[in-house]
Amino acid sequence: MNDNNTSWEREVVTQLAESSLREQRRARRWGIFFKSLTFAYIGAIIYIYGNASNLATDKLSEKHTAVVELNGVIADTEKANADSIISSLRDAFDNESSAGVILRVNSPGGSPVQSGYIYDEIRRLREKHPDTPLYAVVTDICASGCYYVASAADKIYADKASIVGSIGVRMDNFGFVDAIDKLGIERRTLTAGENKALLDPFLPENENAKAHMQTLLTEIHQQFIDSVKKGRGDRLNTSEKGLFSGLIWTGETAINIGLVDELASASYVAREVIGEETIINYTVKEDILERFAERLGATVAQVLSTQLFNPSLK
Repeated sequence: MNDNNTSWEREVVTQLAESSLREQRRARRWGIFFKSLTFAYIGAIIYIYGNASNLATDKLSEKHTAVVELNGVIADTEKANADSIISSLRDAFDNESSAGVILRVNSPGGSPVQSGYIYDEIRRLREKHPDTPLYAVVTDICASGCYYVASAADKIYADKASIVGSIGVRMDNFGFVDAIDKLGIERRTLTAGENKALLDPFLPENENAKAHMQTLLTEIHQQFIDSVKKGRGDRLNTSEKGLFSGLIWTGETAINIGLVDELASASYVAREVIGEETIINYTVKEDILERFAERLGATVAQVLSTQLFNPSLK
């Protein structure tokens, strides 16, 4: 009886060991397969990227229209930040094969500082490259800070249904004084400097602080107006009521008040105005190899985490 039990136990242990070995071999084969697949994928990406770079280099040496895109909110932390847009514009202007530059815009605006940086750089580049025109082409919307930028262009084109304007400045704030009183909440704020909490939404509105902030907004607004006037010059119909009040207009109406020069698309401007139908996009984009490396790193980290903390896969 004991011999039978021992034999049975030995057989079970043997089967378990063999099963474990088979699982290890299977896991090893799959590991080799996925590693090979990963290296093949990396090789393909590098090959495609290399060919694309060579093709782009060849095209850059031919006469063309350069395009830089400004899309979304203009802010330091967004894709439409001054550093990226300025870098793209410099590349476009510095290429002697660029017959002209189109700044294709679609933005509700954003930071007056970032917008001012781009505006100033456009004016500098236009002076540095007087024979290379820059045209702003509006797609859906060009409002506030976006129009600030566009006003530096030689001409502004838009679609008849584009939204243009909003030459104004805003600052949002809220007041929750009554709300915290009803909830029985006591606000305790410590400051060094009597105006340090001037925009605290849990304190009653301070008229002196409000007047100070209004002065600040008015000053920025005037900077905006001065820049638009400098960029657009005599084309602006300054007698138009509400021109600098923050109102918006369609592209068709904006022509009548001097905010837009003509109705046209980017392809039309490239073909009929600049005279080079071939368009090359100079907009700074995320590097494909960098993006792949980041994703690969995340995948490897996930796999390692699974291997280390999931006992069933060991």
